[in-house]
Amino acid sequence: MRESGILMPVSSLPGPYGIGCFGAEALKFVDFLAAAGQHIWQLLPLSPTGYGDSPYQSCSAFAGNPYFIDLDALKADGLLTAAQLKAEKWGDDPLSVDYGTLYTSRYKVLRTAYAAWREKYAGLHGCAHYYPDDYYAFALANDSWLNDYALYMALKTANGMKSWTEWPREYRLRDAAALAKFAAEQEEEIGFWKFLQYEFATQWKKVKDYANAKGVKILGDIPIYVSADSVDAWVGGELFELDAQGGFARVAGCPPDYFSADGQLWGNPLYNWPYHKQTGYVWWIRRVRHALGIYDLLRIDHFRGFDTYWAIPAGSPTACTGKWEIGPRMDLFHALEAALGKLPIIAEDLGELFPSVRELLADSTFPGMKVLQFAFGGGDNEYLPHNYVKNSVVYPGTHDNTTLTDWWENAATGKEKANAAAYLHLTPCKPTAKEVAAVKPDAARIALLRAALGSVADRAIIPMPDWLGLGAEAHLNTPGKLGGNWTWRAAEGFDAEPLASRIQTECEVYCRAKEPVEKEAKTSI
Repeated sequence: MRESGILMPVSSLPGPYGIGCFGAEALKFVDFLAAAGQHIWQLLPLSPTGYGDSPYQSCSAFAGNPYFIDLDALKADGLLTAAQLKAEKWGDDPLSVDYGTLYTSRYKVLRTAYAAWREKYAGLHGCAHYYPDDYYAFALANDSWLNDYALYMALKTANGMKSWTEWPREYRLRDAAALAKFAAEQEEEIGFWKFLQYEFATQWKKVKDYANAKGVKILGDIPIYVSADSVDAWVGGELFELDAQGGFARVAGCPPDYFSADGQLWGNPLYNWPYHKQTGYVWWIRRVRHALGIYDLLRIDHFRGFDTYWAIPAGSPTACTGKWEIGPRMDLFHALEAALGKLPIIAEDLGELFPSVRELLADSTFPGMKVLQFAFGGGDNEYLPHNYVKNSVVYPGTHDNTTLTDWWENAATGKEKANAAAYLHLTPCKPTAKEVAAVKPDAARIALLRAALGSVADRAIIPMPDWLGLGAEAHLNTPGKLGGNWTWRAAEGFDAEPLASRIQTECEVYCRAKEPVEKEAKTSI
């Protein structure tokens, strides 16, 4: 079945409190997707943002981002007042996330809500606090990660939000007596971090259930690696490559490529794959099971790292000193499917691909990704639509690419533009520079969108800024650039009915649009 979807980060939704969230605008966007005949809402990771405000550098592989908690829902529950919300600063530009301001204001009001929540349930049934049954059910169901996460965040708060590698030795090395003493003294602070995860999970479930009822599937995203500054790294021990002093021996990144001449030095700890194999990949099974509990489909970032991965000695100034190592390959996915059944995974198979990476992708049967912005460098490029296979997902660009409009106006080389113009029949087959220059950016954008939708790929995912025709202001992430990423927010009213109708019409031409759920229900009757 041919499908289409839209890539739209939750953070990019409009709203009054500095960042998109699980409130009314999220439900409105689901309505927009349904009206536009879309099958899929693709998200960026819902995990807490970390270094560089990146959702791919999170403090936890399991936790959700507290910024996405709908403050109006907390107000409706009597945990916040309108005056408390109005008193805070949420940023000066409604079209951009100000993470610095957000860090101060969000956690202040969330702590206010938590205090009101504790007060609400104080003294019930003879207990100091007796919380709702669904809170205890959530805590029990997530016991494998929640306690460590809440303790970690409480310790991080007590240590000025420094990385755990800079904590006092007894905490850094997880001395049991010291941790027990800290936990006993910080019961309320630990409870705060659990409360946030409970609210996140409760609110997200409502959004996801609403989307599924409208016939929209959620495509989530997880990075292959965990952050060095994360609870996963703090408690992981032998899950990662360690040196003789217990530090990380080597770290992750990728060699020089399209995005960076020096490669990319991510700094994530590398997995100790032999140890994972000894355990039957139990940590990975737990991680993917959790992800599939909150998403319908799952994109795994840097899939090629399961075949061969770039290992950089810790302390190296660039990624150039790394070397290729062999990953777990199909052994991991056999273990995952034995435990979880057939996996609805999309493999982010971009970058330098060895024959063994292509073999792994074929053996896994997961669909890979095709990116149109990579297609026009010359020759019979694998990203040209005529070279796609059905079992793939096509994107005009990913969150790391700029928008189609900005690509045409600023990022594409003259050769790429000439090749694209000819391929898309925007000019004669051998255009002159003048003929290429005459192509309007909007005409190029629409032609590129239609090339993606018209391709043989089973799924086409279009970033929301490309449907909106936005420029560089909507470029989510520039790899290698520190600061200023992940900030774009859509203007209020971006998801208006005329655009939904236009998207549905475009997708119908290529047999990708679905009938709205209401129409399907009437037909079945």
